[in-house]
Amino acid sequence: MSAQDRPLRADAARNRARLLDAAEQVFAARGTGAPVEEVARAAGVGVGTAFRHFPTKESLLSAVYLARLDRLGDRADLLAEAADPVAALRTFFAETVEQAASKNALAEALAAAGVDPHAAASAAGTRLRAALGALLRRAQQAGVRPELTVSDLMSLLIGASRAVEPLAADPAGRARVIGVIVDGLTGG
Repeated sequence: MSAQDRPLRADAARNRARLLDAAEQVFAARGTGAPVEEVARAAGVGVGTAFRHFPTKESLLSAVYLARLDRLGDRADLLAEAADPVAALRTFFAETVEQAASKNALAEALAAAGVDPHAAASAAGTRLRAALGALLRRAQQAGVRPELTVSDLMSLLIGASRAVEPLAADPAGRARVIGVIVDGLTGG
C-alpha cells in the first residue's frame, strides 16, 4: 500500500478538511489568486501542513473543485428523495446557478494552470450526472418536460449560470432570470 492509498490519521483528515473549507472561503472572498499561505492561516494550520496535503496550488484548487462537485451530487441525491420532485428540481437548479460563479472561477483557474477541469473531475462528474439523472427522472414523473435529458439540464445550468453573471449585484434580477428558465422546465 502506497502512502497515497493509506487512510489519513484523524488529525491529518481534520487538517485537510479545514484546509478545503478555508480555501473555499478564501477563494470566494479574494479570488483564486489568493496565496496558499492565506488559506493555511484561515485554516489555522502552518503552510507546511497545507503543502503536505496539497503540494501545489493547482492541487488545492482541484481538490476544492472536486469537493464542490461532490456536494452537488450529494444535494441532488438528497433532493431526488423529496416529496415534491418538481420543487426539488427547481431548488437544485436555483442553488446551483447561485453558486456557479465561484465554481466557474475555480475551473478557469485550473484551466489557466494547464489542468483540464473536466478530466480532473471525471469521477465526480459521472457521479453528479447519475444523481442529476435520478432527480430529473422523478421530476419528469411529476410534470417536468419528458423530452429533457441530463445533458439538456446540464446545458441549461451552464447557460443560466452565465446568464446571471451580469446581474451579480442584483439578487432580484438573478432570481427573475432563474425563475423564467426553471418555469420552462415544466412548460410554465
